[in-house]
Amino acid sequence: MASSGSSWTLPDHPKLPKGKTVAVIVLDGWGEASPDKYNCIHVAQTPVMDSLKNGAPEKWTLVKAHGTAVGLPSDDDMGNSEVGHNALGAGRIFAQGAKLVDAALASGKIYEGAGFNYIKESFDKGTLHLIGLLSDGGVHSRLDQVQLLLKGASERGAKRIRLHILTDGRDVLDGSSVGFVETIENDLSQLREKGVDARIASGGGRMNVTMDRYENDWGVVKRGWDAQVLGEAPYKFQSALEAVKTLRAEPKANDQYLPPFVIVDESGKSVGPIVDGDAVVTFNFRADRMVMLAKALEFADFDKFDRVRVPKIKYAGMLQYDGELKLPSKYLVDPPLIERTSGEYLVKNGVRTFACSETVKFGHVTFFWNGNRSGYFDETKEEYVEIPSDSGITFNEQPKMKALEIAEKTRDAILSGKFDQVRINLPNGDMVGHTGDIEATVVACKAADEAVKIVLDAVEQVGGIYLVTADHGNAEDMVKRNKAGQPMLDKSGSIQILTSHTLQPVPVAIGGPGLHPGVKFRSDIQTPGLANVAATVMNLHGFEAPADFETTLIEVVDK
Repeated sequence: MASSGSSWTLPDHPKLPKGKTVAVIVLDGWGEASPDKYNCIHVAQTPVMDSLKNGAPEKWTLVKAHGTAVGLPSDDDMGNSEVGHNALGAGRIFAQGAKLVDAALASGKIYEGAGFNYIKESFDKGTLHLIGLLSDGGVHSRLDQVQLLLKGASERGAKRIRLHILTDGRDVLDGSSVGFVETIENDLSQLREKGVDARIASGGGRMNVTMDRYENDWGVVKRGWDAQVLGEAPYKFQSALEAVKTLRAEPKANDQYLPPFVIVDESGKSVGPIVDGDAVVTFNFRADRMVMLAKALEFADFDKFDRVRVPKIKYAGMLQYDGELKLPSKYLVDPPLIERTSGEYLVKNGVRTFACSETVKFGHVTFFWNGNRSGYFDETKEEYVEIPSDSGITFNEQPKMKALEIAEKTRDAILSGKFDQVRINLPNGDMVGHTGDIEATVVACKAADEAVKIVLDAVEQVGGIYLVTADHGNAEDMVKRNKAGQPMLDKSGSIQILTSHTLQPVPVAIGGPGLHPGVKFRSDIQTPGLANVAATVMNLHGFEAPADFETTLIEVVDK
């Protein structure tokens, strides 16, 4: 492992020269999909990106930006900005999500971190509540992780534990809920024998209770809140096993859609509402269906439904679910600590670096790019500029955001001659895409394209090189689709808007007057992904990448 001195020295590239200014542009949420009216990138006027795409084929390629390519457990997992920029900067694929939780539980490190120590403060006098999907599906959560967490928390002083379970039937077979409840009830009875007051307090099907996503239906989260926090639900049972068996016996019953229920004592009172002084852990590791509950638990100015009672609790997620919102602010498992990032190597090899974005993505071209590390590697060689994002509005109200300001600052940095690399993030496609406003997202894509032009013109002036890419898809598909790829309609016949990231690949385009004429994209990499970009950028600076980096996307053919 490189630590000091010559071990940081990168070998010279045998064919590519040093000393060219390299601009790395990340278009956030800019995927590649079939052209149709819901593809805002296609609909928008984007002459600059169009010219890159339709130019020399050896200068444009697509890479994978989701699933295993960015360290997520499966290719059903959409990419996100945090893991995307980790991969872009690190040049290697690091375990994210479930794999991180497994490692933290296996080593016991989960119990030593700030997140666990924070919730532990409630163990003496309060109840520890665990909320999440009871399933071994491994997409959002895993039963064995919950079992380990129950055991570990009880061994570390949790005297009273309440589980709020969500039944699956989506990532696993419908009906498997009964077996999962039996398994966890057995664990809880063993804890009770050891003197720990451990019980299931509430439940419901995942599509009906708590696990909505993208603010599609806050009623789902409210039903969960009522059961988990207020101890109120239309169905009351003395045990969770009785609850699941009884509710499943109804006609057309399905694990995904079981109604909310609470477990009550002999007098009909809920056995485990969340109250002042308690600790809460949402144990799902996948973010998308936990963010809405996290907002309800953590945001003081929450206004999506009447919470009735907002308990003063210590709340932690299994992981941090949203790196931009810093939500939740406390979490049990830290993101991976990534050493020897491309940024650190390049700075140590004399590459003077400028990084810039607006507030919502500034951390992505700095903190996440640098391996979840704050600050400079060498402040004499680096300058990071944050442009304040518009506050107090939704991004579709100002879809141009700060794209032009980012581009102008970057143009000035290029023309100053002070920097060998500039890297920027243009957030428009992602942040406006998340609003679901198709017209505004079209404006956003046009603004991002105009910003790219400003930077590429400056690259042209100094005889430099550019690499344009993205971190994941979003704006290229704004509608939910059925298995045949057709837009899905709601009950009123309107299209169902897609506000999330996608599973689409993203472009990588290279060019500029400083690019060696023999450079072209290789065709021998089986599944290139975002992590291959770092070695590519190192090559453009005239260096070979370290041996353990994912291979470069480019080769030099003699002309």
